[in-house]
Amino acid sequence: MTGDDAGDEEVTVAEVLLFHHAQGLTPGITAFAERLRDAGHTVHLPDLFDGRTFDTLDAGMAHVEGLGFGEVLERGTRAAGPLPAELFYLGFSLGVLPAQKLAQTRPGAQGAVLCYSCVPSSEFGGWPAGVPAQVHGMDHDPVFVGEGDLEAARALVAESGTAELFLYPGDQHYFADSSLPSYDPAATELMTARILELLGHPLMTGA
Repeated sequence: MTGDDAGDEEVTVAEVLLFHHAQGLTPGITAFAERLRDAGHTVHLPDLFDGRTFDTLDAGMAHVEGLGFGEVLERGTRAAGPLPAELFYLGFSLGVLPAQKLAQTRPGAQGAVLCYSCVPSSEFGGWPAGVPAQVHGMDHDPVFVGEGDLEAARALVAESGTAELFLYPGDQHYFADSSLPSYDPAATELMTARILELLGHPLMTGA
């Protein structure tokens, strides 16, 4: 920092690969990516469904089952292929699968943000030393709490020493998608602040 910049804080710019949830690349997911871009970060937003979106989680999951979870993971891996190694990986629900896999297996990961979901780190060979992570979910979400994700998140925190678990009051799954009825503005604002802190944006530090 130079003398001319003495009154300014240095901004760290991150590069993020963000994966959407099972309802597809909705306007709410695009809006969330724009929030990170507005903070100065570079965000890559692949469409794993080739333009298709779904009105309900069940319809989206039926599409995923038709594709196969292995294909979803492969599409995520291909999306990362041309990008630099030094990435943050961010996933929403279904998108946690490729985000967590890449964070654990692709050298150079800067960190991971796992929203609404977490799988046991043993699925991808254990958490890499020194890689920070955040897991975000609602404390009464029947998917996050009832299907083993919360337990996996707590195990990840205990295993890694670099992961944090953030629980928000409520029972919604896709709470940060502003285009869906499940949207919770207050929880989304707090989660966004925490994510920006992880990405190194000092304006949000301590929020």
